[in-house]
Amino acid sequence: MTTLFIRQARLQDVDSITALINSGKKLLAADGIPQWQGNYPASETITTDISNQSTYLLLAAGKISGTATLLQTAEPNYHKIYAGKWQTAPTNPTGKYATIHRITVAPQYRGQHLSDFFFSNLFSEAFRLGFRELRIDTHAENTRMQHIIEKAGFTYAGIVYLNDDPHDQRRVYQIFLE
Repeated sequence: MTTLFIRQARLQDVDSITALINSGKKLLAADGIPQWQGNYPASETITTDISNQSTYLLLAAGKISGTATLLQTAEPNYHKIYAGKWQTAPTNPTGKYATIHRITVAPQYRGQHLSDFFFSNLFSEAFRLGFRELRIDTHAENTRMQHIIEKAGFTYAGIVYLNDDPHDQRRVYQIFLE
């Protein structure tokens, strides 16, 4: 078995992360999913995430094979939720949560279930940072990612619209680390 681990991204990783994001964009476009099309996520977003120490890389046999952002601030798009609601847990009375965004795995590793390992390690990192709840979203048409999210143990919570755009519907999920 290959050695797998995660580490925080560094500024010199921007090109590798951009390449991963671009491969994710191509996959989504091929599936006819409008998520990540256009300029988002831009290299400026990636650089800001790295500067905020919120981007993590998945390494397989020493090679960057995935990227994800673990935001430690409230996600503004999650304030209004439709067709559901955020759940609360006794282990998280403050409602403080971290959010996983911009997660993708390199094309040559797709289908090898590395996302299972990646999510597990992101959960551990969030727990280490003091979070007992994680949230994530994906485009309403991105059934592949919905399957991966649910397989990781997240529970469906409802619908949000990015920046209140009625054409940008996202399914939101949460998990409690207890």
